[in-house]
Amino acid sequence: MSKIKVTNPVVELDGDEMTRIIWQYIKDKLILPYLDVDIKYYDLGIEHRDATNDQVTVDSANAIKQYGVGIKCATITPDEARVKEFNLKQMWKSPNGTIRNILDGTVFREPIVINNIPRLVPNWTAPICIGRHAFGDQYRATDFVVKGKGKLTIKFEGQNGQNIEHTIYDFKGDGVALAMYNTDESIIGFARACFNMALQKKWPLYFSSKNTILKKYDGRFKDIFEEIYNNEFKAEFEKNNLTYEHRLIDDMVASALKWHGNFVWACKNYDGDVQSDTVAQGFGSLGLMTSVLITPDGKTMEAEAAHGTVTRHYREHQKGNPTSTNPIASIFAWTRGLAFRGKLDNNQELIDFCHALEAVCIETVESGKMTKDLAVCVHGNKVSHGKDYLYTEEFLDALDQNLKKKLNK
Repeated sequence: MSKIKVTNPVVELDGDEMTRIIWQYIKDKLILPYLDVDIKYYDLGIEHRDATNDQVTVDSANAIKQYGVGIKCATITPDEARVKEFNLKQMWKSPNGTIRNILDGTVFREPIVINNIPRLVPNWTAPICIGRHAFGDQYRATDFVVKGKGKLTIKFEGQNGQNIEHTIYDFKGDGVALAMYNTDESIIGFARACFNMALQKKWPLYFSSKNTILKKYDGRFKDIFEEIYNNEFKAEFEKNNLTYEHRLIDDMVASALKWHGNFVWACKNYDGDVQSDTVAQGFGSLGLMTSVLITPDGKTMEAEAAHGTVTRHYREHQKGNPTSTNPIASIFAWTRGLAFRGKLDNNQELIDFCHALEAVCIETVESGKMTKDLAVCVHGNKVSHGKDYLYTEEFLDALDQNLKKKLNK
């Protein structure tokens, strides 16, 4: 069959460890044989980020801005042990955080629902879409250790001459401190992205915060959401019989566990980080989660795998042992990114290919062919290779065979 022509480039961001190995296999087996696509490649492996003083991460984010689509493999965010392991110059920040702050978009995460994978939360019968504000807060905070007695203050020097200064704490001994921020512009973009997603899905929207404690900080988020809703979205929501509501984060967590799904949950940065993993696990597996970062104007998107680099499996791979690592989230990073490219370029053939590959992933698992993590969800811990699950390469080969069958129909 002739390859599908992809008119404009996509930016590829390579990653680390087991996901990097699977990533190459996906590209070679499931993407490049079918698509004629110009890929702008950036190596975000930890060694290369260190060698470039993390400039490669900034460059990749700017390339996504330029071309409109980024497709990202999972990457290491180094802790002290990683700094030692790779002999890094410093403890580099999360590449995801860096990219999000440059693109200033909203991350939407949603489970890939597969019928034969049991739910840890049984009453979650329909997907929950988490919109995570992807700017500022803890992810751009300045945090530091303080030694001994001393006064912690914070100061804002306005260009108009207005100065605001607060005494935060009088330390009697050693401790830690943190200062974080956000902007009205970013919160407005976040609100619009979430209201638009709710309209697109025809689901109600809930925004959660802790404005009872952070009266000014979280209160600003609540007020902006309310303002944007009333001024820009209320009429459209009412026309579609949709509702918008602000809830306290603790109340929202409790409610979400009781509800069946089919709602968009707008979360602040940290809440979205935590709750998207809760939702993924609640639907059966962290390996079954889509993650897309969309800018407020809807013209730029970065798709990624929503899990880590699967270090434990990589250690086994390094020893020459076979692994059974779930590639589905990484495949969906490719399909969601390429489908968005298709939407921007008005390329229906490309969109159809992406939908076909996604359907193949779900149908293959539903036929009983799956990786060990999914087999454990279905059968419990006592599973055996060949009978209950396939090794990574075997599963990818099964996907490849089923994709060929589907496309030749």
